[in-house]
Amino acid sequence: MAKFTRIAVVENMKKTGIVPVFYHNELEVCKKILKASYEGGARVFEFTNRGDFAHEVFGALNKYATLNFKDIILGVGSVIDPGTTSLYLQLGANFVVSPLINTEMAKVCNRRKVAWIPGCGSVSEISYAEELGAEVVKIFPGSQVGGPSFVKAVKGPMPWSSIMPTGGVSITTENLKDWFEAGVCCVGIGSKLFVKKDDGSFDYDDVVKKISSTLQIIKSIKR
Repeated sequence: MAKFTRIAVVENMKKTGIVPVFYHNELEVCKKILKASYEGGARVFEFTNRGDFAHEVFGALNKYATLNFKDIILGVGSVIDPGTTSLYLQLGANFVVSPLINTEMAKVCNRRKVAWIPGCGSVSEISYAEELGAEVVKIFPGSQVGGPSFVKAVKGPMPWSSIMPTGGVSITTENLKDWFEAGVCCVGIGSKLFVKKDDGSFDYDDVVKKISSTLQIIKSIKR
């Protein structure tokens, strides 16, 4: 069962401005990445549903998060059907992100009052997702859909829309400024945050620094 309300999820997304997006099939790696993300200042974290037995990794990771980081909000991404949605809700997912709109997924999440964040690629899709109860919509892939200029165009006739781009977001001041000045509520960032060493292992200390510096950039932009 989700430990955070959908309102709390959205508020924390908007407050921090960043949602790290990550998947690995090894639980210990996921634990270290989650810990590094938390130490860097992230409070919302998306584990992507990829690979066999991903739900088992998520279930164990969520238990770890609950015991060690009381205020981190762990959710799941890359979910495309209601059955998988129900599975992750049973494992305590606090939000569900999808690359597409599936009305049955919306019903499953709304029934439990869990945040549902569908992927959209047009004004019509964004409006339809909001009709189905989405408080935040994801534009994916962000750069291919139209980038910051697309967000700015949407916010003209629909200033109430809360938009999170994933894909095409860089951790540079220039790129983040473009997105936030266009009107996004937060950004989803994956591999650019999770730096690897020459031997292929993750540099957890650098992950802390990357997330911390990205949050500082976002904070300065919001001022």
